[in-house]
Parts: sequence; structure tokens; C-alpha cells
Amino acid sequence: MGRRLVPLTLDNLQDLPPRCRSCVFWELDPVTGEAAVRAGTSALEKEGWISAVLLDWGSCGRVVYVDDVPVGFVLYAPPAYVPRSTAFPTSPVSPDAVQLMTAFILPGYQGQGLGRVLVQTVAKDLLRRGFKAIEAFGDARWKEPACLLPADHLLAVGFKTVRQHPTHPRLRLELRSTLSWREDVEMALDRLLGAVQKEPALRPL
Repeated sequence: MGRRLVPLTLDNLQDLPPRCRSCVFWELDPVTGEAAVRAGTSALEKEGWISAVLLDWGSCGRVVYVDDVPVGFVLYAPPAYVPRSTAFPTSPVSPDAVQLMTAFILPGYQGQGLGRVLVQTVAKDLLRRGFKAIEAFGDARWKEPACLLPADHLLAVGFKTVRQHPTHPRLRLELRSTLSWREDVEMALDRLLGAVQKEPALRPL
């Protein structure tokens, strides 16, 4: 099994799951995002966001391939580039942290260590760029796939709550801790990354 992790660019944006390619939940503020969806311009807005962040800040995501098949991704950026983050009651993200926006591993490829490698690759990238932690807004009442990560799954892979909230706590993971993760973290990562943006199963007619 050949696997590789590649920085997310406009060239491989099409390798994200279909519903994620044009999702602008994090990339635009709520009002602008809803307007883009209504106007049918969300895919263009997504491309514009990625292009701007790449030019201004640098790499903001990773795509993981197994035998050249895209099977997962992670998206992250400083909160200054994530307009939606200011809409949460537990904002702002700490100044020494980058926001984990969303992540995903295809269910058929979980249990192979890909989740751990994906997050560790992000950790190495951000440590090299001088950041100490990654933070995320969790969903404490998560029931179905959405852009927000389940809070209990984030806690299971080592995130700590830094600001409590009944619905949207803000959680933090010290990046250095991810570099020494043991394999027993893998099952929790599978649950976390597999819970986000699952593609609907095809049903027979």
C-alpha cells in the first residue's frame, strides 16, 4: 500500500469529498456564506480562500492518498483567516494556536494509521512555523456529520477544554504531544476523522 500526504492546493482541491469542495462554512462569515450558497458561488469562494491563504500564510491543509486514491484531508489556518470562528461564544482562538477547521478519513480506510500520520504531519508543519498548539471548536451535542468536530472525540485524542460551553466548547491540543502518540490513539482518531463529512452510501434502486 503506497500512501502519501500532499499539501492542499487549487490543483488537488477536486480530490476532497464533493460536499467539502464547495463548503464555505469556515471560510466565510455566516451572512456572506449563506449569500454565496444562494448565489451558487460557494465553490469559487472556496478556491479564492485557499488561494489567498496559500499566498499570504502558506500551506493550510493536507490531502492523504493511498495508491493514488484520495482518502482523506485536514484543513487548518490561523483564526484571522477563518471568519466563522468569531461567531462562536467561546472565541477567540489563542494567539499561539492554529485552528483545526475540519478533517476526514474515508470509512473504508480507517484503522490503517492514516489519521495519526495526518495529524502528526500537521503538527510537524506548524511546529516548524513557530506555533505551539492547535485549537478547535467542538460540538458537544454532535449527532450527525457536519463541519464541526465532535467534542467528545476531540477529547479522546488528547485535546483539553480551554473554555467550557454547553454546545461549543473550545479545545486545545499541544502540538508536541502529537509527535509521540501511541497506536492506542488510532481508534479514537478513526472515530474523530471518520465522523466528519461522511459521503452518503449508495442504495440499490
